[in-house]
Amino acid sequence: MKELEIFEYEGAGYDRTMNFETWRVAIANFGEKFDREIYDKLERHLLTDEVFVLLSGSASLIIGKDMKEYVLEPGKIYNVKKGVWHNVLLEKDAKVLIVENHNTSLENTEYYNFKGEN
Repeated sequence: MKELEIFEYEGAGYDRTMNFETWRVAIANFGEKFDREIYDKLERHLLTDEVFVLLSGSASLIIGKDMKEYVLEPGKIYNVKKGVWHNVLLEKDAKVLIVENHNTSLENTEYYNFKGEN
């Protein structure tokens, strides 16, 4: 039996870095999905809260259809409650840790395209 696993992700975008039983830890680095200049969707998860922790760089959470912006501070835990519309936007230097249920998927997530296409 392993007593320790070490994971990292240095690529662009989102990576489901590790899973255990009912939860998942992911890492997000800057990529198209998180680019402030081109994002056009909010999402909400129907079965899970989602936690964001800024590890380095600059990032913001966009919350609700009114798109209130929260600038993330390093080391603070931001818990987006189940069913809340949100998106996370990353600057090119950002790295964000994300924790959610392992079974989070397209089947239990809804999307809102605020630029008119759903």
